[in-house]
Amino acid sequence: MLEAGNNNELPTIPGKRYFTIGEVSELCGVKPHVLRYWEQEFPQLKPVKRRGNRRYYQRQDVLLIRQIRSLLYEHGYTIGGARQKLSGEDTKEDSIQSDQIVKQIRSELEDLLKLLK
Repeated sequence: MLEAGNNNELPTIPGKRYFTIGEVSELCGVKPHVLRYWEQEFPQLKPVKRRGNRRYYQRQDVLLIRQIRSLLYEHGYTIGGARQKLSGEDTKEDSIQSDQIVKQIRSELEDLLKLLK
């Protein structure tokens, strides 16, 4: 999900069942208002809401937030691009593009082989 190299500056996630928005903010290096905004932008991010609309995040939510943070801040994705990446919509397009690149490289290598002979 998230590469280990991107987690070096973030603290380890404690073995708790639920986390408050303040705890998640510290664990993920993101301010609480950003977390609330991401809830609107990423349908996968749905913390449990209890008493007075308080948010309680589970471990998989924290991991998802770290992945979103990595995509946006470290890999330079836009919100829309990160949403597509997380939902898997871009995998078909990526495979088509990869196939085209492989065909192009193969063609160039065959041309190079002809030149060498």
